[in-house]
Amino acid sequence: MTDTISIPAAEPKTPTPRQVLRGRILRHKGVMVGGAVVVFIALVALLAPVLAPHDPYAQSLIRRLQPPVWMEGGSWTHPLGTDHLGRDYLSRLMYGAQISLVIGVCTALISGVLGTTLGVLAGYFGGRIDSLITFLVTVKLSIPTILLALAVVQLIGGSLTVVILVLGFLLWHQFALVARSVTMQIRDMDYITAAKTIGCSPTRILLTEVMPNLMNQIIVVLTLTIASAIVVEAALSFLGVGVKPPLPSWGIMIAEGRSHIFFRPWLVMIPGVALFALVLSINLLGDGLRDVTSPQGRN
Repeated sequence: MTDTISIPAAEPKTPTPRQVLRGRILRHKGVMVGGAVVVFIALVALLAPVLAPHDPYAQSLIRRLQPPVWMEGGSWTHPLGTDHLGRDYLSRLMYGAQISLVIGVCTALISGVLGTTLGVLAGYFGGRIDSLITFLVTVKLSIPTILLALAVVQLIGGSLTVVILVLGFLLWHQFALVARSVTMQIRDMDYITAAKTIGCSPTRILLTEVMPNLMNQIIVVLTLTIASAIVVEAALSFLGVGVKPPLPSWGIMIAEGRSHIFFRPWLVMIPGVALFALVLSINLLGDGLRDVTSPQGRN
């Protein structure tokens, strides 16, 4: 009889953290759906000069208030119809996505830098610095953001730059709260103690040890802040104190169409649905990122 040679079975490879994270993302419906919609709207906004069928500012009173293509009297020349000045609604919707995303992203970046810096300083050093920053956060939370933004923009004067700066300095408290909470948990970790023992300066510890461990939480807050900024901007523009016409802000489009809402409701519904879809998808993406980056990896 010949002896049989047994070949040991190959041990399964342990997935890397990056592979685990990729698997969680692909299995999470909120991240996939929200991310797909956000990417689609971002591409439409980026390629608006190429995709838009007409000049969003070109007026034609002869073609004013034409209905969308699916309604009686509509045509493919203006697939989403025209507004009260004869401007192509599809083109204005595409360029409006640019304004919403620019305001949302720029506002979130300004708020993120300011709030994260204050939150990290409060959580790491504690004491009087923590008390002062906590007091500022408490004061900010006691004042409704939309009312304060409405008052400040009204005093300064509405424009794209003003809206971005005002909202950027009004939405920082969300980053500060998260950064402070996480930093207070991190500052007593062994690797922070080891960095102090070998003589690392507080600045180096904050930049190389604390900040990398904050990034997952900050990214989640960043996405949610983008959605908040887009909603507040639309509200300000709707009230007439935000971005000024003729810029095709979705809030302005809703405000201009409200006088025709009973007879031409699509003038309000189209930008309203676009705004709803963008904000919902960003919230789905942010909530999903929170789930997939949590230690439990919730699905």
